[in-house]
Amino acid sequence: MSRLCALVLAALCLAATVASASSVVKIRIDDTIQPVSEEYISRAIEMARKSHAEAVLIELRTPGGLVDSTRTIVEKMLASPVPVIVYVAPSGARAASAGFYILEAADVAAMAPGTNTGAAHPVTIGGEKMDEVMKQKLENDSAAFMRSFVGPRGRNVALAEAGVRESKSWTDKEALEQHLIDYVASSQEDLFRQMQGKPIKRFDGKTETLDLVGAQVIEMTMTLKQRILDFLVDPNIAFLVLAIGALALYAEFNHPGAVVPGVVGVVFILLALFALNLLPTRYAAFTLILAAFVMFALEAKFATHGILGVAGIALMTIGGLLLVDGPIPEMRVKLWTALSVSIPLGAITVFLMTIALRARRNKIVTGQQGMVGSIGEARTDIDPEGKVFVQGELWNARATSRVSMGEHVVVKKIEGLELEVEKVG
Repeated sequence: MSRLCALVLAALCLAATVASASSVVKIRIDDTIQPVSEEYISRAIEMARKSHAEAVLIELRTPGGLVDSTRTIVEKMLASPVPVIVYVAPSGARAASAGFYILEAADVAAMAPGTNTGAAHPVTIGGEKMDEVMKQKLENDSAAFMRSFVGPRGRNVALAEAGVRESKSWTDKEALEQHLIDYVASSQEDLFRQMQGKPIKRFDGKTETLDLVGAQVIEMTMTLKQRILDFLVDPNIAFLVLAIGALALYAEFNHPGAVVPGVVGVVFILLALFALNLLPTRYAAFTLILAAFVMFALEAKFATHGILGVAGIALMTIGGLLLVDGPIPEMRVKLWTALSVSIPLGAITVFLMTIALRARRNKIVTGQQGMVGSIGEARTDIDPEGKVFVQGELWNARATSRVSMGEHVVVKKIEGLELEVEKVG
């Protein structure tokens, strides 16, 4: 009997172990869609594949992002060997523009109560007005991209296309009623319960049934590199880092040998350029920023009572606003950021330049050149040569007119170790 009990207990432990073996890899996207988001999602899918997880859960909240990154993310999701669940959460969140594509590309699309999605009409970088032909081509391409995966997922193709062509948006209830999503769930546990025992259709046509109730949820965070890059690819942060780097280099040029400003400047500019390389950057805007520094230098040199300084601030502000051509406002430098960087930077630069110019204009007071203009005393008659006492030392001197011993002289020139002097007055 004791052996039988032991066997039953072992079987129960084994069953519990098997039941708890299922796992879900979870990540949170609470940002714009850009290359860092793309790398983060790709890494989650790869981790789920290697660990034999049941699914990947993407908790999504985004205003949109870059088309290229969105297409790459959708490609990874469609090719994923592990089912991908996209859950727009928490309440009050949205999956707009690029987020709508990612939501519709998921094996399971779900939203929390009080969320919305849609508004996926394509826009040009920077939001410039397009001619009709280009607008139609871009719309058709984006609509075809949406149809390519919404249809196989068994969702409402016509309505999803309307989200692209007409920028339509839907609440969670509207999206569920019109078959754009599969579930509305108040939490991930609620979502797993609703999914229990229900088949899902994979993009390759296969059907799977997920058993995620009680599954271990492994939350995967960004790596340190991804966190740093995610912070830097904010256009406002990238512009601020670039401005600080430029100011530090400017300080190094005005005070050669200080070293620290030069090192800080190079590091910050390299970080800014690396971040801007991941964003749709207008490098012509760098010309405006460089011109702003020229204006600051001219203001310090010619003292135009602030006219050139204001012009420099205006150029730097415009350069900052045009620096990143994001398709949505969240991926552009904000006006308040451009102003809050440009005005202090302009004031500091003019101040540093003024100090440097004043230092260069000041009379040299050290070395032999510092003796020019000094007053001394003739210790012998000078006719035309003699001795003078200047700055605590006795010098050979030459004068163009006779100087009597004891008279005061002023140094006019230094030739080797002989001074050319004149009688004072």
